[in-house]
Amino acid sequence: MNRLIDHTRQLSPPRWTVLPRAVWPLLAGVVVALIAYYLVGPNISGFSSKLMLIAGTNIILAVSLTVVNGFTGQFSMGHAGFMAVGGYISATITYYGSIKLLGTAEFAGGALSWTGSGAHAGPFIGKGDLIFVASCIMGGLGSAAAGYIVGLPSLRLRGDYLAIVTLGFGEIVRVLLQGTPDQVQPWKASQAVDTPWYELLIKLGGPKGFNLLPTYTTLFWVYLFVVLTLIVCYRLKTSSSGRAFLSIREDEVAAQAMGVDVTKYKVRAFVIASFFAGLAGGLYAMDIGAINAGDLGFQKSFDFIIMVVLGGMGSISGATLAAIILTLLPEVLRDLPPVWPAGLVLLGIMAVVQAVRKHWHVKSLVGVGIGTIVLEGARQFCLSQGINIADFRLILYALLLIVMMIARPQGLFGIREVWELFGRKKKAVGSGQ
Repeated sequence: MNRLIDHTRQLSPPRWTVLPRAVWPLLAGVVVALIAYYLVGPNISGFSSKLMLIAGTNIILAVSLTVVNGFTGQFSMGHAGFMAVGGYISATITYYGSIKLLGTAEFAGGALSWTGSGAHAGPFIGKGDLIFVASCIMGGLGSAAAGYIVGLPSLRLRGDYLAIVTLGFGEIVRVLLQGTPDQVQPWKASQAVDTPWYELLIKLGGPKGFNLLPTYTTLFWVYLFVVLTLIVCYRLKTSSSGRAFLSIREDEVAAQAMGVDVTKYKVRAFVIASFFAGLAGGLYAMDIGAINAGDLGFQKSFDFIIMVVLGGMGSISGATLAAIILTLLPEVLRDLPPVWPAGLVLLGIMAVVQAVRKHWHVKSLVGVGIGTIVLEGARQFCLSQGINIADFRLILYALLLIVMMIARPQGLFGIREVWELFGRKKKAVGSGQ
């Protein structure tokens, strides 16, 4: 017995490593965020920086939805609803909290939240930053609570029935938010100071939206939360809870027969995904300085579902890459560059990757080659006829999505992560290789 206890202790990591293993994700996030904010952002155009920021927010939303739609195999269509809940909570706390605590709704952040021209003369982190970060976390917690309330009764359902319930939740949120009273305007800050909190919490702008918010969202805050989201979701995937999620996805009946509490784990996945969706909603609101529930309907949820499906149902790195591609692709199609050289480069990269893996997908290589020729031919024809390609960019966008899904119906990485594609090949049930 003593030998067994000693052997178990040897398998456990040393106690002194507990704190470093818990802290290093936060440190890694800070380092990546500082690089994005101080090195990458200033050296690219303002438009490219904005796209980078939007891509980061979409990564958080796509990866969080992967926890539900990918890990547990459910089909949620209400992710934008949780984003709206978190965004409005965050906007309310930041806007009215700034008025209550600072006497004004104007920007009161430090250098890490500065989006104006020139260097920021104030502190590194201001009082407004603390309110902003706290509001984003509270928005995430509020969305998690909404996810629990919705998930507990509805996640006994599956498939199309669950999709209808989550879709209905998103529409209920949209209608309720659009029916709220007008917000207290910034020039009436003194009125808001004297108004009780419980009255301010419902003054969310109604159909006009919650506007004139202070803008704190920068590349630093976005990519800090991106790194934390990726690490949390990956650790979740490789944990005992993650294995329970994956067993539910593969065969719910078998998982329940083996003692997995299916409802509990479905609700847990739903709550975690909702938290990060609410967090992203706060970043979204304080990026553009406004939030409107009408922009966060079920159409927005479809965008996140497409990212998850394109990346692979269960692949964190696939959802990340798909979020980046689908954020940049509509803007690239505004002024379509020559497709032929880029297509050859992509074809070469795919060939090298498949050679390294020793697993050739001839159909995908042929598909990329034919697609490149067709796109370049269409581009040259439009240029010769004086046709503006940008007028048809949404059609091209839809066609490219169709081509990508036909060439890779299981998504970019299937259920695997990108680094697993180059490791030893393992046959898994429903692996989507």
